[in-house]
Amino acid sequence: MALTLNKLSARTVSTITKPGRHGDGGGLYLVVDKSGAKRWAFLYRREDRLREMGLGGVNAVPLATARELAVKARAQLAAGIDPISAKGAAKAITPSFGDCADDFVKDMTPQFRNAKHINQWKMTLEVYAKPLRAKAIDQIETSDIVAVLKPIWLSKSETASRLRGRIERVLDAAKANGLRSGENPARWRGHLDKLLPKRRKLARGHHAAMDYAELPAFIKRLRERKALAALALEFTILTAARSGETMGMRWREVDTKSAVWTIPKDRMKAGREHRVPLAPRALQILEIAKTFGTEPDAFVFPGRVQGRPLSVMSFEMLLRRLKVEVTTHGFRSSFRDWCGEETSFPREVAEAALAHAVGDETERAYRRGDALEKRRKLMVEWAAFCEPATAAEPQAPPAGAAGGKQDIFS
Repeated sequence: MALTLNKLSARTVSTITKPGRHGDGGGLYLVVDKSGAKRWAFLYRREDRLREMGLGGVNAVPLATARELAVKARAQLAAGIDPISAKGAAKAITPSFGDCADDFVKDMTPQFRNAKHINQWKMTLEVYAKPLRAKAIDQIETSDIVAVLKPIWLSKSETASRLRGRIERVLDAAKANGLRSGENPARWRGHLDKLLPKRRKLARGHHAAMDYAELPAFIKRLRERKALAALALEFTILTAARSGETMGMRWREVDTKSAVWTIPKDRMKAGREHRVPLAPRALQILEIAKTFGTEPDAFVFPGRVQGRPLSVMSFEMLLRRLKVEVTTHGFRSSFRDWCGEETSFPREVAEAALAHAVGDETERAYRRGDALEKRRKLMVEWAAFCEPATAAEPQAPPAGAAGGKQDIFS
């Protein structure tokens, strides 16, 4: 006689409150305890004795997964294998988090940029994630992740953020290998963001970053300075570019009609061409910069020496004069924090705006586009956020005044 399966629905599972066993068919039961807690169980007879194998709580194991586990258990019974004994044997050989982390780093080594990057991964997963290393990979829970992150979440914000992301990737890989099931306890959005406080001021490695909430006021101060360096720095912030990309920018890279700045691959850290959508304010800055010449090979932000761009020290000196203890690179951190905490733009779009590679080689091969129009919306919103409440009228630096040439670079 054929088994009657799939009696329950997802809605029934979520709404049923009556204590007891509620059959889905084929030995699978939803068990509702008197406390209201719900869990899955597989019931079967072995040697004339009724046995119950737990399959996990409904919060960790959805209905579809529970059914898959029941199918596996029925197949084991048909083959003369006791599912509980098989589960115990499998659990005995389940690798630890440390083993999985080490294997993951080893497998991913070819895609890492350099030995320093590899060592950073190893260090965080060996030192900061040490409390997790001996625990079975399928036993890692949210409370374990929080216990590891909380001590350094505010004191070492960037390290903690990277550690969380690396733990998440290790657990994702373990799930893909069949070593875990259910949601990833290291997931940030909609999970850990509800348990850990917002990080107010971040530093990317040694790059001190400004709290993004302070940026509108900072931009206002920049606009009060009649200096080319101030214009170039504001442009860098609005485009989330690296300082070297702005310094080396030439007019042939700019298409003001389509509002796109195309940085050639030989000027990019990752060695890939990068298109930057330009918000209205960024275009306005370029209009001001045109007063210094627009020959195709001319630098958009020229320096004191003919044919040379602004000095690499220009931004640093400007920040010192403004008595702001941040770095230019740190503004990229401010942008990324704003994306993650204040917008609903996908992570991939935010990372693409920073010219970061997202996903593995296969995933990137299928994602051939660079999401330019999606990024355009993001950059327009970013520029709007950075706009001071009472913005000063933009002014071109004095290009020909006697004794004023030196001032425009500071």
